[in-house]
Amino acid sequence: MSSFASTADVDERAHIGTGSRIWHLAQIREDAVLGANCTVGRGAYVGPGVVIGDNVKLQNHALVYEPARLGDGVFVGPAAVLTNDEYPRAVTPDGRLKTGDDWTAVGVTVGEGASIGARAVCVAPVTVGRWALVAAGAVVTKDVPDFALVVGVPARRIGWVGHAGRPLTQKTDGVWVCPATGATYAERDGILTAL
Repeated sequence: MSSFASTADVDERAHIGTGSRIWHLAQIREDAVLGANCTVGRGAYVGPGVVIGDNVKLQNHALVYEPARLGDGVFVGPAAVLTNDEYPRAVTPDGRLKTGDDWTAVGVTVGEGASIGARAVCVAPVTVGRWALVAAGAVVTKDVPDFALVVGVPARRIGWVGHAGRPLTQKTDGVWVCPATGATYAERDGILTAL
């Protein structure tokens, strides 16, 4: 059974998975899909038609705009933003207030197990790969590979992380090790895979 704070705004057309919790002042819009055992923090926003997998955590004031897609086990930190407009304007070139018919939303895709740090911004359309880690405050403007650790404005890869989220250490040329779990990974042509 899911639980909603009395001040949460959950549209009746949203689909909320079993065991999910939605906290105070969070808003889940129409046709959004939230998987099982998710946590949506205070003041978080999930746009219409957004699809979120199981075991996802959206921290306080995270903003996930449509048509975002988040895989299972994704973490979105406090006040992080997943945008949806490549060319944002309030008005058209002739000065008329824009409506939904005046633009096409583009989304951010976040792969399984990836983490988006506090106050990071993912500028759509981008894909954050599986198990990647976007550092707090980073601005992602291009796709992030699986297991990549990206930082800065604009975000750039400075290393690799494993399933535990810890930076990997290089064991030999092309072989990386997680200091927390001992798991090994292989790098080839800028792509990291678990062994």
